[in-house]
Amino acid sequence: MQKHLLLGVEAIAQGAIDAGISGVYAYPGTPSTEITEYIQESKIANKRDIHRRWAANEKTAMESALGMSYAGKRSLVCMKHVGLNVAADCFMNSAVTGSNGGIVVTVADDPSMHSSQNEQDSRVYGKFAQIPVLEPSNQQEAYECAKYAFELSETLGTPVLMRITTRLAHSRAGVEVGEAKLENELHLPSNPKQFILLPAIARKQYRLLLNKQEKFEEASENTGFNKYFEGKDKSLGIIACGIGYNYLMENFSSEECPYSVVKVSQYPLPRKMINKLAEECDKLLVLEEGYPVIEEFIKGYLEKENIIGRLDGTLSRDGELNPDMVRAALGFSCHTDAPTPELVAPRPPALCEGCSHRDVYTALNEVINTYGKGRVFSDIGCYTLGALPPYESIYTTVDMGASITMAKGATDAGLFPSVSVIGDSTFTHSGMTGLLDAVNEKTPITVIISDNESISMTGGQESSAKGRIESICEGLGVEKDHIRVLMPVPKNHDELCAVIKEEVEYKGVSVIIPRRVCIQKAARDAKKARVARAKAGK
Repeated sequence: MQKHLLLGVEAIAQGAIDAGISGVYAYPGTPSTEITEYIQESKIANKRDIHRRWAANEKTAMESALGMSYAGKRSLVCMKHVGLNVAADCFMNSAVTGSNGGIVVTVADDPSMHSSQNEQDSRVYGKFAQIPVLEPSNQQEAYECAKYAFELSETLGTPVLMRITTRLAHSRAGVEVGEAKLENELHLPSNPKQFILLPAIARKQYRLLLNKQEKFEEASENTGFNKYFEGKDKSLGIIACGIGYNYLMENFSSEECPYSVVKVSQYPLPRKMINKLAEECDKLLVLEEGYPVIEEFIKGYLEKENIIGRLDGTLSRDGELNPDMVRAALGFSCHTDAPTPELVAPRPPALCEGCSHRDVYTALNEVINTYGKGRVFSDIGCYTLGALPPYESIYTTVDMGASITMAKGATDAGLFPSVSVIGDSTFTHSGMTGLLDAVNEKTPITVIISDNESISMTGGQESSAKGRIESICEGLGVEKDHIRVLMPVPKNHDELCAVIKEEVEYKGVSVIIPRRVCIQKAARDAKKARVARAKAGK
């Protein structure tokens, strides 16, 4: 055994490597990004040539991972919670096909919306798909769950969902790691029709999924990740899910917890343990990060009124759990918050000094203000900060790719002009199909693809769009004369304004591509080049 200091996401990555994966498929999204980055930097992954390139979006990642499972190899697919919405079509149907090689879908939820549009709870997707779900409570368990998940997937013949949240993803702890397993040999499914979801076959496959539910529940009852801890004080029983168990135990670091506790890190819920807790204890407290999934479920089948948690206000319905919230739920006195030093007081985010998006918004504002505000639709990326002062340029940010389609819908409603601002990576993630709709209907919208040649919001990963945007737009049917490329710098301000004005007035689909590499990426690339030159000089 070796011990390493790892983030939760890094522990999952190491666990997947040690489980013998042959590929990781992902699109960057905080707080899941570092799982793939860790594997990309791993010497073992490099030596074994594990697939570790970024996918264009979460749907293509999920489908590629399922293809690797079809071929008998183990695959990991990673995304943030809203990314699972994009992958949901394949994800839901993969529960019906089942697995051949082990396939694990790791989803990082973001309660409190640190960098997200909502507080979605991915355990609901696991229940929806009727597949096993793992929810580690700490970094060591994240490593162990990752290794175990592939075994579980192959033993039960099903994809497995592993759900983590932001604090576990981005906090460090010592993790003991074991030996790495060899990769699976290539082997095709024994049932050649397993992955053909024609209705007649899908009905049989779905019945197989339903018949597996008892085995899934049995696995949850017998796993070491779910545990029953007997307590002396039966006035309260606690169900602590995932990181909620960690927060509970932080309140008893110097003493034994007096209450009986069921720790839940694998679903379906271990009903026998829950029933035992309900019979022995007067009241139940449910500690879970996210939606009141377990609280609602047990209220539906337990003949017990005294169940508290997020539904009755004992815990807040929104935001993250933390040890102090748990402490208050236990009826203990809480620590008084110390004043926040001015040095670390929260400050609104802003575009970097010298960022190309600044020049785009300066020019766009100058043009659009002549028509009136409220005509610019935007998307998910660094440029979303254009909604804030001093620019206040954009009026929508909903989901990946929605800027183009919302601009189209507003135009269909009679709004003129309608302008879309989208980034290069977001365009190839989910914007291309919306542009095709606009081209097919000759909708008079102007699409600004602000190209900084990287996925800058999540750390500067390589964009699938690099070097391809013009050819993609032309291939989708945008007229070549109305695909305009220029450099967004202050000296080109007048030219950029003129181009925006001209294309806004064009009665068809036009695309403007302001292109300048992200300044953060440029600085990192320059540093790497200096290091490479220094090494070469030695």
